[in-house]
Amino acid sequence: MKKIGLTLLCGVVLLSLLAGNAAGEELWSLAQEKRDVHRFSTLFTAQDIRDSLSNPEGIDKALLWCRKTGVTKVYIEEFRDGYQAEREAILRIKERFLAEGFAVAGCVTTTNVGKPSTGWKDVISCYTDPETQKKVRAIFEYAAGMFDEIMIDDFWFTDCSCRECDAARKSRTVLIGNRSYPVPGDRWSDYRSELMVQLSREYVLGAARKVNPQVRLIIKYPQWYDEFHERGYEIVRETGDFDRIWVGTETRDYDNKQWGGTVQYEAFFIMRWLGGVGAEKCGGGWYDWLGTTEKTYVEQARQTILGGARESMLFCYGGLQGETGPRNVEVLRGHIPGLLSVAAEVKSRKLIGIAAYKPPNSEPEAEARVFDFVGMMGLPLAPCHEFPTEAPALFLSVHALKDPGLVEKLSRFVQSGKPVMITDGLAKRLAGKAGLDRPNVLQLKVNSSPASLLKLSGPELDSLRGRLLLPFQTEFQAPNRTALYLFDDGSWVVENFNDQAVQVRLNGEAVSVPPREWICRWKGKGN
Repeated sequence: MKKIGLTLLCGVVLLSLLAGNAAGEELWSLAQEKRDVHRFSTLFTAQDIRDSLSNPEGIDKALLWCRKTGVTKVYIEEFRDGYQAEREAILRIKERFLAEGFAVAGCVTTTNVGKPSTGWKDVISCYTDPETQKKVRAIFEYAAGMFDEIMIDDFWFTDCSCRECDAARKSRTVLIGNRSYPVPGDRWSDYRSELMVQLSREYVLGAARKVNPQVRLIIKYPQWYDEFHERGYEIVRETGDFDRIWVGTETRDYDNKQWGGTVQYEAFFIMRWLGGVGAEKCGGGWYDWLGTTEKTYVEQARQTILGGARESMLFCYGGLQGETGPRNVEVLRGHIPGLLSVAAEVKSRKLIGIAAYKPPNSEPEAEARVFDFVGMMGLPLAPCHEFPTEAPALFLSVHALKDPGLVEKLSRFVQSGKPVMITDGLAKRLAGKAGLDRPNVLQLKVNSSPASLLKLSGPELDSLRGRLLLPFQTEFQAPNRTALYLFDDGSWVVENFNDQAVQVRLNGEAVSVPPREWICRWKGKGN
């Protein structure tokens, strides 16, 4: 009896494995078919190469995982955390994945490159230091010798304020090798931005292209868009210089003690905002498992796709094998067919909404990331980096003060009679200017705490939506933490970020949205 039972058990396990493999192959085929609409990718870090893919069995395991997950492109990393992966191992993995039908690119993570920063000293480097600059050049020469496409993870910045950096800042001069460049001001943001722009041009782009004239370099921007310039991310010039840009769409669990504080809508906002800056250069979003449950992990995927990304990078292969990674990926696999379907719908339509204006390099003051919280209020935003003169409705925060022509531009917009919502912080700064006492101007009480907007009641939100959505001929009633996305042909998406089902009304139609789910309605379709 024991032998028969064991035989039956083995048979069940075998059938289960065969069924899993069949489902994985079906997802792989679908992903390959839809890769021009949206592609899923992953990264093998330099440490993954050393620890997990150093032998044929490890590569076989990684190949199977990728196929089962619908991943059709892999990035193979040359450098991270002071460790440079071996060339022979990199090329072996590259050739194997190419032979199996994957797209393959390189990656560099500039952590622990050389002289430590005085800021994030265990990770970030001092790029004023000449020897550290030379190390950067060598890393990118090495990578360009193996790949025609290289992505840079979002640690390509500096927060160093050492004696050498401070002296260079005060002299308003950036020195790269034996070349010097003037700095327009003496603020840390001025110096760091000029430093990273010129270092990128000389020792990243220039160095890599000297080795490989065909190489394309991708800069991945992190999620903290209000702090870019403070750490040297000058997104306008860097986007112009690099061949492609990528967007960090990590949002994670809002209440997580270590990783929390970022609401889910941010992934959408930053993807659309940087998408406007980069236009066709903007490739995709990048998110991870840290501080997530399977629900927030899938929400990262949804927001990335609603943000218009053409690719989703699942960071990273090694990390997704532990902690919450396996469960996150298991659940994501079940959602991938639907996500690919939504990606196709989003690609074929134009997003519309209340123009949310954040000029590049603008200061948040006491309204950091206010756009993310406004989106959670069910106000459909259309993020932009230039003043949206022709927009049907407008939302402004103190970020807009970066625009030297703001008062004149806002005055004309207000005079048009179109609805405008401004934060109380901006209203105080513009008191007596721009005609803000007109009836079409609403004031949003942020009270220097954007997170407090999550406490606004349904009736308070309905009142704001009622006026701001008039130009879109849309009426929307819903609880807080329920987001709305509108498209130019009348299509819409409603996503519920609450842990309980919500009842909403959209243009008179009652819609029940399950907890942590979305409802999509495309013109001529219903799903």
